[in-house]
Amino acid sequence: MREVSSDPMDRLRFPADEWRLVEIEPIEGDVGTTETLFSVGNGYLGMRGNPEEGRTSYAHGTFINGFHETWPIKHAEEAFGFAHTGQTIVHVPDTKLMKVYVDDEPLIINVADLDSYERALDFREGRLTRDIVWRTPAGKRVQIRTSRMVSFTDRHLALMQIEVTLLEGDAPVVIASQIVNRQDGYTDYRRPDSSVEGWDPRRAAGKLAERVLIPQMKWQHGKRTVMGYQVARSGMTLAVGADHYIDTDNEFETVSSVEDDLGKVVFRVNAREGVPITVSKAVAYHTSRGVPCNELNDRCRRTLDRVQEHGFEHFYIQQQQWLDEFWRESDVEIEGQPAIQQAVRWCLFQLAQATARSDQLGIPAKGLSGSGYEGHYFWDTEIYLVPFLIYTSPRVARNVLRFRVGLLPQARERAQVMSQRGALFPWRTINGEEASAYYAAGTAQYHIDADVAFAFAKYRDLTGDEGFMYRDGAPVMVETARLWADLGFWRSDKDGSRSFHIHGVTGPDEYTAVVNNNMFTNVMARANLRSAAMLMREMQVADPSAYERVCHSLLLTEDEIEEWEQCAESMVVLFDETFGIHPQDEKFLTSELWDLENTPDDKRPLLLNYHPLVIYRFQVLKQADVVLALFLQGDQFTREEKKADFEYYDPITTGDSTLSGVVQSVMAAEVGYHDMAVQYFLSGLYVDLADLHSNARDGVHIASTGGVWNALIYGFAGMRDHNGEVTFDPRLPDDWPSMTFPLAIRGSRIRVRLEAERITFTLEKGDPVEVSVRGEAVVVGADLPVSVELHGQGGRLQSLQGSHPLIGGRRPDGSVIQAVVPESHPQETVVDEG
Repeated sequence: MREVSSDPMDRLRFPADEWRLVEIEPIEGDVGTTETLFSVGNGYLGMRGNPEEGRTSYAHGTFINGFHETWPIKHAEEAFGFAHTGQTIVHVPDTKLMKVYVDDEPLIINVADLDSYERALDFREGRLTRDIVWRTPAGKRVQIRTSRMVSFTDRHLALMQIEVTLLEGDAPVVIASQIVNRQDGYTDYRRPDSSVEGWDPRRAAGKLAERVLIPQMKWQHGKRTVMGYQVARSGMTLAVGADHYIDTDNEFETVSSVEDDLGKVVFRVNAREGVPITVSKAVAYHTSRGVPCNELNDRCRRTLDRVQEHGFEHFYIQQQQWLDEFWRESDVEIEGQPAIQQAVRWCLFQLAQATARSDQLGIPAKGLSGSGYEGHYFWDTEIYLVPFLIYTSPRVARNVLRFRVGLLPQARERAQVMSQRGALFPWRTINGEEASAYYAAGTAQYHIDADVAFAFAKYRDLTGDEGFMYRDGAPVMVETARLWADLGFWRSDKDGSRSFHIHGVTGPDEYTAVVNNNMFTNVMARANLRSAAMLMREMQVADPSAYERVCHSLLLTEDEIEEWEQCAESMVVLFDETFGIHPQDEKFLTSELWDLENTPDDKRPLLLNYHPLVIYRFQVLKQADVVLALFLQGDQFTREEKKADFEYYDPITTGDSTLSGVVQSVMAAEVGYHDMAVQYFLSGLYVDLADLHSNARDGVHIASTGGVWNALIYGFAGMRDHNGEVTFDPRLPDDWPSMTFPLAIRGSRIRVRLEAERITFTLEKGDPVEVSVRGEAVVVGADLPVSVELHGQGGRLQSLQGSHPLIGGRRPDGSVIQAVVPESHPQETVVDEG
């Protein structure tokens, strides 16, 4: 485990503010990271934190959820069933540009002489602001204030403002507002983007060689511009419109123009000292899978008309009201820890920006803050995000699950390609087709089916939304259970007993691929089979007509339901008596250990420095695999089993995946490693804010921000919700006086306050809620808050140190366990002396 400072941020540059992320000094060297940190979005539309003047930037980016280009995947060696259509999120036309010239000199932040600078992302107002005082080359001082907002209430709308005031002297001022369609891979000046770096599978695969957005229409009248495009291969359409307003007592003129890839509205102002110039810019984006651009043009104009009618302040008030409700339903208050509080709220705000208006679209792994992972949707959503949404915004959780319902027909087709019954959801996708070209770490991760089913079952258990489950959830549960029953097979043992096996799969740990009886996969598949069978049994009694509809439409029989139950009960879950742990898969313990303690830092992360086959030969984990199963299906294992598994796997887990630390934090807290729990929590909390994985420039790790909530609530508050029963066994860190948070449970909302000596529950909305604390049942009603005294925060174990404790021990076959660091060897050259 790598140590993380309790506050790894540079507080001279980023002061601790509990409700804002503030930067008081711009530094060009990490501009890519700060573009990510200061991005704004709403789940449909996202804008990176590029400066209004356009320079200096790492990667200009404005993204729309699901708006993508397709391209043929070319395999050097083709095989049946390989993914054949790649999908990449498209950089849509950039409307952020509002360039400033004073005395014809452009403002360029990285070379500007700045008397003062503050950039801030406000979590309560939902706006990115910047306030600078610029000393021009001519020596004039100019105050420039900007504001940028992507609306949570009007998902197609973004609002921007710039205010320029000459503090000393008069001067001509130009504010040039633009809409720029950049061909991928180019800057504003049509030069190749210098930010392109070496290979990294976590980044976008590369720039598309052909033109992506084909101009379809352009229109301009006065200060309003609308432009339309069609994506070359995918056929998706887009219209973007911008409307402008100027407020000043200075003399000015307006010049407008529009071309295929550039729309301009330029204000030329004879500025006088102390007389401000305010330019407001309303922007609308509308997209479709094929609606003509002319219709999208009309939609943009209607959106802009509403702004013209109501004014900017109306939407600012709506934004703040929306966020007031969001924080009421989501905030986790940590007393006496301002730096941690700021980081937690930044993470929660990122979750809002990634999900709020996704509106039955998926949630990209980077949200809409960057092009990392090409805008694809993964299993991250169901495991790391949906629990947060269920407890804070059940409506959004339902929308996210509806996205998977929409993919079900394509998932059925993919199962057929893979010679399976049922449905197989794609490992990574935008449009529903499998886009993972490397099947060993992609398609082979069948566990995504069980992850999806896990999220559906949890949603139903904690919201009580039977109507959704009986109508939309039932087909998903049936088809995923069907796949497991078909993928697995029965094997008879010597004693005549039968067991159910699943072979040829990859678990969450991508450093071990295509194995037999992966523990995580089998445990989650077992839960999937059980949940599907239980749902069908329930529907038979509670809603016979709904059950009949499912049986008729899916050709489901009683025999098949019984088969699921038998598969679940006989599922193989490996256990090794010698080491007293659950092996990750059948052959995992036969491999040698990777010596992480002696692996040089310049050889990490392993995936960027070693061929996959080298990694596959060792016991080494990219992320928690068995440990994640222990968390998600914790009621299936004893505390002793969890402790033994954690102690075995933790030293060989690299944490090369940002998904790992938060899960390790939860389990470390449960089994008693309090200090490790805090360390792992910090590694997840600051993964982007402190750029701990050196790739925050490519976008926010949205699953990690969801994992932060999981670590707080499931880890430190010790909450569990197996089968819908909400229980608590707290593990509050020693130096946190209290932690307070809300939970939405079956239509009610309670607020939980955790202190070292007690945990208190208050009902804020709805009917009474029953929970339990360390086995004691508690009914939270409307009368008074209910407190339960706590006697400590669980056992305390000293943190694991050094190399793996089993090195030098023997396996059952007598072989000695070794730890090795693979090394490349120089080739010997034979010299021909003849």
